[in-house]
Amino acid sequence: FTTIFVAAFPLAPLLALINNIIEIRLDAYKFVTQWRRPLPSQAKDIGIWYGILEGIGILSVITNAFVIAVTSDFIPRLVYAYKYGPCAGQSQSEGCMMGYVNASLSIFRVSDFEGRSQPRTNGSEMFEEAVRFCRYRDYREPPDSAEPYSYTLQFWHVLAARLAFIIVFEHMVFAIKTLIAYLIPDLPKDLRDRMRREKYLIQEMMYEAELERLQKEKREKKKKDRVHHKEWP
Repeated sequence: FTTIFVAAFPLAPLLALINNIIEIRLDAYKFVTQWRRPLPSQAKDIGIWYGILEGIGILSVITNAFVIAVTSDFIPRLVYAYKYGPCAGQSQSEGCMMGYVNASLSIFRVSDFEGRSQPRTNGSEMFEEAVRFCRYRDYREPPDSAEPYSYTLQFWHVLAARLAFIIVFEHMVFAIKTLIAYLIPDLPKDLRDRMRREKYLIQEMMYEAELERLQKEKREKKKKDRVHHKEWP
């Protein structure tokens, strides 16, 4: 959850790192001073956990992209600032969010509520006069338009910007991940060269041993043939 929903709580990775450091030191203390030394077992790598961690990393990028694009005001604010705000089409950067709250709220006519859903706003202590309209968070046409309560053009602009952000964010993060993986390989170059050298030497030893075995069998076969030829009457 720390990796998948990091956008919801950005401080979680730091806390997880501190927790892991403490856990490693405590486990090391237990292994050295409290527990009997365990029998070591050789393993090539972490096995199936490598694929699991790789899958969680990919899933976390996609999840965080959706969390940032859908649940936050980051994209709607950018769309308003560059398309609908006072600074739309201009180079100034001050006061670009003036009127954003009003633009993000739609109008609903109270009389359009169904019978039992209509609020009692006439004659109550909270309202001095009857309330005709209320505001809610959405991008819809006003009730007196040709298509009341239908989605506005700003809604589709925000939706397209969110989808574009998800695609760009994913590709950018995956590109950075690939670049870092290329610059910092799992095995250092000198260690990889030593492993290749060791593998080459093992193969050479196997080839030489096999060649020596074949030559020995060939000599023994020739020796038997000579003995058999001498014993023939």
